[in-house]
Amino acid sequence: MLGLGIFGWIIIGGLAGWIASKIKGTDAQQGLLLNIIVGVIGGLLGGWLLSFFFDVAGGGIIFSFLTCLLGAVILLSIVQAVRK
Repeated sequence: MLGLGIFGWIIIGGLAGWIASKIKGTDAQQGLLLNIIVGVIGGLLGGWLLSFFFDVAGGGIIFSFLTCLLGAVILLSIVQAVRK
């Protein structure tokens, strides 16, 4: 993993979770804490999925953000599908 530390992952996860909630239209339902949680879990999900295709460990901060964003969008899509 990158040497971002816990605060780096919270910031990247929060930003990715917020943008993903804007993309999926769930921003009004979520607060800051849920955006951070969705982003961090999305980062884990995205990192796991992308590890089959790329070397995610050496991707850098931009790749980490895009990984979190992709995973957060997938996670929100799954949550929306389960709710319906």
